[in-house]
Amino acid sequence: MLVTWRYKPRKSIIQFFDPRAWIIFYACFIAATVFFWDLRFLSIFFVVALSVAIFSRIGWKEMRRGWLFIGVFIVFFSLLTFLTGRGGVELYTSEHLIRNISLPFSIFGWQPILKISWEKTFYALSMILRVFSLASMTILLPYSLNPALYGIIFKGLGLPDKFAYGMDLTMRFIPTFGRDFQLTMDAQKARGYELEKISGGLFKQVQKLAPLMVPVTIHAIASSEDIIDAMDLRAFGIGKRTWIQELHYQKRDYCLIAFSILMILTVIALSLFGIGKFWVPSALIT
Repeated sequence: MLVTWRYKPRKSIIQFFDPRAWIIFYACFIAATVFFWDLRFLSIFFVVALSVAIFSRIGWKEMRRGWLFIGVFIVFFSLLTFLTGRGGVELYTSEHLIRNISLPFSIFGWQPILKISWEKTFYALSMILRVFSLASMTILLPYSLNPALYGIIFKGLGLPDKFAYGMDLTMRFIPTFGRDFQLTMDAQKARGYELEKISGGLFKQVQKLAPLMVPVTIHAIASSEDIIDAMDLRAFGIGKRTWIQELHYQKRDYCLIAFSILMILTVIALSLFGIGKFWVPSALIT
């Protein structure tokens, strides 16, 4: 049985619009964010993403794990980029040093020195704002869109029936897989399987996780076969599919779509003129 994300109707900024209009805005927002490395422009997208997250009316308890994962992911990779300088070398050719920090240990007689520059600092800040804007807008969608309308939404965006229904199943796969994994883990624990005492090397740990992964994988394959058989019995894909529910655009939806298109066209135009590239204040490097 397929399960869905923890959706419930809310008087939020996302559910105020037609879901198709919000998907269009989301796609344009993601594309526009990817075009920029300028901290000033990324700050605007960050404020928009943060405002949407606040006015989405989704409680902290509902998305605690998601926000913690996003926070750890952003901080880890931004800190790693800041320490190593990797990734930003394609955006700047020279560095303006702030200071060198000698680490209090040595490796085979070599003492590591951490070079802190303005370029590394602003690249790390840009990375934080950029990734947060992308991740926060993405994680809000499953909690804000009605699962019963997944297929209707993608079909309403002009996608074929098979692709629309495929996207519907994809959106439901992750929570279903998580449910099956939790049930399998509880069943194995009831049989004496002690997950907390897994030790040894990487390959041994993977081998010891077989009582969890094998049943979950087999069940996922069997469930997909059942879905395929059910769709074949109903002659899915033979003719044009009809939907019980219908979505209708309103004036606010057209305004959001027009704003989204104007935003992405403006971003493309700025990019063609070389605006929005990596930026460091000239007062700091002079």
